[in-house]
Amino acid sequence: MSRIGRAPIAIPKGVTVKYSNGEMQVKGPKGTLAESLPTVISVEIDDSEIRFTRSDDRREYRALHGLARALTANMVTGVTAGFAKELELQGVGYRAEMAGKSLNLLLGFSHPVKMPVPTGLSVSVDGTTKIKVEGMSKQLVGQFAAEIRAHRPPEPYKGKGVRYLGEHVRRKVGKTGAV
Repeated sequence: MSRIGRAPIAIPKGVTVKYSNGEMQVKGPKGTLAESLPTVISVEIDDSEIRFTRSDDRREYRALHGLARALTANMVTGVTAGFAKELELQGVGYRAEMAGKSLNLLLGFSHPVKMPVPTGLSVSVDGTTKIKVEGMSKQLVGQFAAEIRAHRPPEPYKGKGVRYLGEHVRRKVGKTGAV
């Protein structure tokens, strides 16, 4: 069995889980999330935990077993605690600011980059160089953070760009001058 797939998921207090017709619905204090799961995986919901089983040991089924469990665990975590990604801007003149429901980035281009914040997410800017993306859906938080980073990924020579908080960027040695 899959090591991830066979681990049960504990249902915290205040969280309700429903499964019908291949769709898992999780409701908690922060809201409701729904995700369609592979139909080849069986779901058993007790009072305090969720278990996943598969009928066959084919390679695809083993992969889907762990996937179904991971998606459900992320939904349970999302409706209780939520997810967050933090980014930082490094570079002279690089700034971020919130303007209503839009994130404005100054990243050294001739124009500001305006990004509308998707529904279900909240974005906050600490100072002018730290951005925090928060939400219930792990996929949505990670995707929006990756889209912000993709506008100016950190370059290896000076390290300028948008990076995740704590991300290590391997630096390269530049050209050496003639002696």
